[in-house]
Amino acid sequence: MKKLLFTIALLYGLNQANAQSLEKMQWYNEPERWEIKNNALIMQVTPKSDYWRISHYGFTVDDAPFYYSLYGGEFEAKVKLTGAYKARFDQMGLMIRTDHENYIKTGVEFVDGKFNVSTVVTHGKSDWSVLTLDKVPPFIWIKVVRRLDAVEIFYSLDDKNYIMTRNAPLQDNKPVMVGVMAASPDGNGFEARFENFKVNHLPDQRRLEWLKAHQ
Repeated sequence: MKKLLFTIALLYGLNQANAQSLEKMQWYNEPERWEIKNNALIMQVTPKSDYWRISHYGFTVDDAPFYYSLYGGEFEAKVKLTGAYKARFDQMGLMIRTDHENYIKTGVEFVDGKFNVSTVVTHGKSDWSVLTLDKVPPFIWIKVVRRLDAVEIFYSLDDKNYIMTRNAPLQDNKPVMVGVMAASPDGNGFEARFENFKVNHLPDQRRLEWLKAHQ
């Protein structure tokens, strides 16, 4: 039993190390230009790219850059976003993805000259929610917390005070792709900078509740 527990702990540690290292992540729809420098990923976002399925617009696209690692269990992920937004719907943020029909993307979306905290939740079909900010800050922090069968979504302007914007469903107890994405559906691309991307493992909520009930 001790050997089994040690093996599980070792595998978890390796998984977490991979998730923390930008160099060890992988691309889905790799952009033509990108680099990693000083714990930051800088990419030139692919023109006319996006993630969306069916609803309202009637089309499905799945071709924007997404840089990710596979992560299981419950976790918290966050990143600092800085973008040279140019065109309508230019966007960047975090993505949690099971497959092409099930994903959550959340971050910043530039719409009609306004800065929006934007979330798209896709389970078969996509929905879209936005929170418009009064002014355009130089950067923003986005954080997601996966607990049980849901993901809580937050934003912050200082990495200290986080405001929750949404709670969205996500199948629990299943590994997911976790990483950063950017898209330029109407535009010719823009420079997107992701700093201090980090994923922290969280103790399993059901296990914590069981232990509390059986103390």
